[in-house]
Amino acid sequence: MNPVTVHPGTAASGGALRSPWAHVTQVAAALAAGMGVGRFVYTPILPLMHAQAGLSAGAGADLATGNYAGYLAGALLGILLPRAVRSPAVLRGSLLVLTATLAAMPETHATAAWLCLRVIAGAASALVFVIAVSSLQSNLRDHPAHLHGWAFGGVGAGIALSGLLVMVLRAAADWRAAWWASAVLAALLAAASWNLRTATPPPPARTRDEGRRTHRWFAALFASYTLEGVGYIIAGTFLVAAIEQSSPGWAGSGAWVLVGLAAVPSSALWLWLGRRLSRPGLLLAALVVQAVGIALPGVSRGLAAALASALLFGATFLGVATVALAVGAHLRFPRSVALLTAGYSVGQILGPPAAAPLLHHDYRQALILAAVVVLGAAVAAVVLRAGFPHDMPGPEHPAAEP
Repeated sequence: MNPVTVHPGTAASGGALRSPWAHVTQVAAALAAGMGVGRFVYTPILPLMHAQAGLSAGAGADLATGNYAGYLAGALLGILLPRAVRSPAVLRGSLLVLTATLAAMPETHATAAWLCLRVIAGAASALVFVIAVSSLQSNLRDHPAHLHGWAFGGVGAGIALSGLLVMVLRAAADWRAAWWASAVLAALLAAASWNLRTATPPPPARTRDEGRRTHRWFAALFASYTLEGVGYIIAGTFLVAAIEQSSPGWAGSGAWVLVGLAAVPSSALWLWLGRRLSRPGLLLAALVVQAVGIALPGVSRGLAAALASALLFGATFLGVATVALAVGAHLRFPRSVALLTAGYSVGQILGPPAAAPLLHHDYRQALILAAVVVLGAAVAAVVLRAGFPHDMPGPEHPAAEP
């Protein structure tokens, strides 16, 4: 797409797309609000809710599952209603709803109310994600891949900012203040992305016959990405709580900040490597490294292991998503992004309940389980590599599908 194309629904005076970096910044702000804060601020706040709000480990897992179920519902809504993916009003409404759910969390002590709020937050964050990524792929289709990677880095920036916020507040305030502050942060990021130019209608879909020729590799990719959803979300939900059980009080939030900082450049780096190396091989490498990082706090209680875990996890979880979507686009499988996102979302829903029986004493066994599941995803990536059609023509970037 020509970057000066006028987008339907925008002011005629805004016909020319501004600097691509300005668009990247707006997408990054939306992803930081919707994902980095809206979804993942729960991770550093979870230990505070255990200690101060009487939230049990099992109920904490239930709240996480509710958020992921809401995310799946929002993602499906984006798939079923393509116009919503191209609607500035839906983006803005989702950002407002998300911010409101964060602000409402400290207004109640009822677990059922918390669950409802996290379900709604999950649906809103999914719509923000789908709209922002669709905008990125539509408006910067002809720009270098590293721009897409830096936009995805907004997720890491949101994680780092929210983790830093909680780390500062925990010394002087309680869990309520952490939620209120996260709502303020989400509102500021929402304001920065308020005028984001949404996507234009996508090009015609490829025929179903094109996808049948690559079903073998896509099946392996789908299995790998779904298992990654299970393993990564267990770590993403309980990593801070696990570290705080055996390290100084600041270590958990500090590790979460490190996760975010490591994630900021990771997508750009993995996309750059993907232009030079085998993407299935990169996916395998990222999954193995991630499994090692997740397992470290489960086998060692030292601070060094906690920080190394945060670094490895942060450097890979966005990279896995970026490479997997790129592989799906390369295979030209019909609606690959939609299918992979659905599988990933189902994996995230299954993760916390699978770990819940292991949370009675500590979080170490849950992290070991997560590492084993991610290794299972790596095994599926080995199958993906076998005979992979590297010479198959495909798009430069993973296409966002409504």
